Amino acid sequence: MKRPRRPAWARSLNRSFATLGRQALKAGQAALLQAMATPAKPARRPAAKRGVAKRAAAKRVPTRPRAATAVGSWRPGLALGPGGARRWRLYSPPGLRTGERLPLLVLLHGCTQDADSFAASTRMNRLAAQQRFLVLYPEQDRLANAQGCWNWFDTDRGRAQAEADLVLQAIDQVCGLLGGDRQRVVLAGLSAGASLAALLAVRHPDRFSGVVMHSGIPPGTAHSTLTALRAMQGRRSPAAMAAMPATGWPALLVLHGSADGVVAPANGAAAAQAWATAAGALPGATRRVQRGQRHAMLVTDYKRRGRTVATLALVQGLAHAWSGGAASQPFSDPAGPDASRLVWAFAQKQFALNPSVLRAA
Repeated sequence: MKRPRRPAWARSLNRSFATLGRQALKAGQAALLQAMATPAKPARRPAAKRGVAKRAAAKRVPTRPRAATAVGSWRPGLALGPGGARRWRLYSPPGLRTGERLPLLVLLHGCTQDADSFAASTRMNRLAAQQRFLVLYPEQDRLANAQGCWNWFDTDRGRAQAEADLVLQAIDQVCGLLGGDRQRVVLAGLSAGASLAALLAVRHPDRFSGVVMHSGIPPGTAHSTLTALRAMQGRRSPAAMAAMPATGWPALLVLHGSADGVVAPANGAAAAQAWATAAGALPGATRRVQRGQRHAMLVTDYKRRGRTVATLALVQGLAHAWSGGAASQPFSDPAGPDASRLVWAFAQKQFALNPSVLRAA
């Protein structure tokens, strides 16, 4: 039976969509090729400023920061997929040689932040220059979320999975073309970024050596905006968490402030417990750790057969902010222990434990 011919307006509309799709794909490919061909701009150190830490309640918005480092390169890129397009930035330390493969740390920012502000807050690029590793900063699009939050909770409609796939594509670009080592990739994020990092880790465990959640929410606890708000308050669904796949999750480090009024501290403990339950691990004795005058941490390791599956570090007095971050940035508290150094130390430990495991392509 002959199919009826579609109206002219429908054929025209389909052609328009197809043209837009081809243009978007070409734009993405051109952006990536340009990023590879053009010498990356040296990242600069921002002018020193005086100021106090700005917490979640801070109302003054700082001027747009530059990447917080004096040396190295700060390269743009673009990931494309069914979930749309997401920009990313890559910090590379100086002296990267052709064919050299460096560890890759993927940093996912929180709400209202972007790659530049998160780099300035964490000062991770400065550490990467000293220790020689790459730092990838995927960036949320404000058209996807007006507040710049990753849609980690929107699993019913698939937006969370689509954004996770875009992060994976950015990682593939960096590892395939820009010097990243697929065998040494660790995820870390703040707030909504931590929640998306956890979702990536449980859905693609073979891709990562470890994951760090700073002030985030465990995966599987929300599926809509309403349930996300409840989860932030600590009202989670144990049944939903139990339904998450639980095979071979990478090691977890949880950093959470005891004074966090945005994401309830109970979420940090719940994330560590979820990892422990999945691996059959048990908690050890909680110890108090403090360096100088910085906020103290209450640290609990969850182990199975001598292997640490998860570590929970509850930072005393820390609000919803990156611990030990730059005082000039919001969601950043210089009085806390240096989270960036804690993240890198955790990553190094995971790389040492798995030196020959080839992660999936």
